[in-house]
Amino acid sequence: MSLDIDAVRAAFPALASGFLYADNAGGSQALADVVARISDYLLRSNVQLGADYSVSATSTTRVASGADAARELFNAESDDEIAFGSSSTMLVENLARAIEADVKEGDEIIITGEHESNAGPWKRLAARKGAVIKLWPATHLAQYPDNPYAVGLQLAALEPLISAKTRLVAFTACSNILGSIVPVQEIVAAARKRARERGREGKLEFCVDCVAYAPHRRIDVRAWDVEYCYFSFYKVYGPHTSVLYARAPSLRDSLTSLAHHFLSPAVDDKPYKLQPGGPGYELVYGCTGVPPYLRALAGSGTLADAWAAVARHEQTLLGPLLGFLRDRRERGVRVVGEEREGAGRVPTVSFVVVGERALRSRDVVSAFDAKGDIGIRYGHFYAYTLVDRLAPKVDVDDGVVRISLVHYNTVEEVRRIVGVLEEVLA
Repeated sequence: MSLDIDAVRAAFPALASGFLYADNAGGSQALADVVARISDYLLRSNVQLGADYSVSATSTTRVASGADAARELFNAESDDEIAFGSSSTMLVENLARAIEADVKEGDEIIITGEHESNAGPWKRLAARKGAVIKLWPATHLAQYPDNPYAVGLQLAALEPLISAKTRLVAFTACSNILGSIVPVQEIVAAARKRARERGREGKLEFCVDCVAYAPHRRIDVRAWDVEYCYFSFYKVYGPHTSVLYARAPSLRDSLTSLAHHFLSPAVDDKPYKLQPGGPGYELVYGCTGVPPYLRALAGSGTLADAWAAVARHEQTLLGPLLGFLRDRRERGVRVVGEEREGAGRVPTVSFVVVGERALRSRDVVSAFDAKGDIGIRYGHFYAYTLVDRLAPKVDVDDGVVRISLVHYNTVEEVRRIVGVLEEVLA
C-alpha cells in the first residue's frame, strides 16, 4: 500500500504555506492533532497530578497516556519503562548520572563519533569514575572505492573493541549525517557473543540513539535486546520533548534514583527516578497524537505496515536525489555515507563539494537561503567527531551540506531541490 500523500500533508498545517521543509533531521513539522491536544490540556486540565479532585484525575490520566504512546513506539513491555525529558541529550546525561554507582574504575564504555548526545555523557562519566572510553569509528565502505567519504558503522570495526571489561556500548540506530541504518539486533547479538567469548561475566548494557531513526522506521527494543533507547518526539511529528526507554531490570538494578531522597523506595523501579521534577505535562499529552496518525497511514492500522509504507515512499525521494549527486562526481560532489538508496538508508543525505572547484558547504546552503522557500542546512550537526575524522579533512565547522526529508515530502519537492543544486553546481 502506498501513502496517500495529499492526506499526509493535510495533517501538517505548516506544509500549506508552500515552504519546502528539507531540514527535518533537525526537527519535523508538528501534526495539527498534536497541537490541538497540547492546547486542550492547557485549557482544560492544567493542574498538578495525583490529587483526588476530578480535574487532577483527568490530568493524571492524560499524562499517563503519553507514556503509553511512547511505549507503543518503542514496543516496550510497560509504561513503567518510559521516562520523558526536555531533550535527548538531557535524558542521556540523567542516565549517565543514574548509572554512575554501577560503573567501576577500569570498566570500558564503547561510543561512536555520531551525535554527541550518546557520547558526551559517557565521556564525562568515564572521567568521573576512571572508566575507559573506546571509539567505534565509522570506516570506509568497500563498495565505494573511489569515494573516501563513503563511511559507516560496521561490525568488523566494533568486535575488536569488545573485551571482558566492556560495560556499555552506546551507538546509533541511524546516523544523522550518513543516513545509514545500523542493524541493531545483529550488532547487539554479535557484541554479547563476543563479550562472552572474551570472558565478560558482569553486566553488558546497550544504549541506542534512535533520534535519527525514529522518524523513518519502527523501533523494537524487545527484539533488539537493548537496555536503553531514546528518541525525540519533535523529530517524529510531535512536540519538543524527548523520551527514554529503560528496561525494567536495568531501571531497578543498574540505576540510582535522581529524584528527591524521600521518594525512595516508591520510585526505585519507576521511570520517575530518571526525570526529577517531572516532564512538561502538556507536551507529554501532546505525544498521544503521534501513534494514531502513524497507524492511520496503513489500511491495516498497524504500526508495522505504516512504517513499511513510509519506507517505500522515502525510497522514491532518495532515488532521484542520490542519483543526481552521484552524476555530479566530476564536478567534485561526494556523498558522505552510503551512495545508493535501499532498505539500509533513510532520506537524510549529506555531501561535500571538493576538488579544483570546491565549494564551502555554507555557500551551497546560502544559495538555497537566497531562494527563500527551501530550508536545508550545513554543519556537523553535533556529530562533531564523525565529521572531524572524515578524510580527506573537511572544515568541521563548515561540515557537510545536509538535505533531510521525511514521508510528507514529495518527489516534486525533490525536483525543486535538484533544480537549485543544478544552478549552484553549474
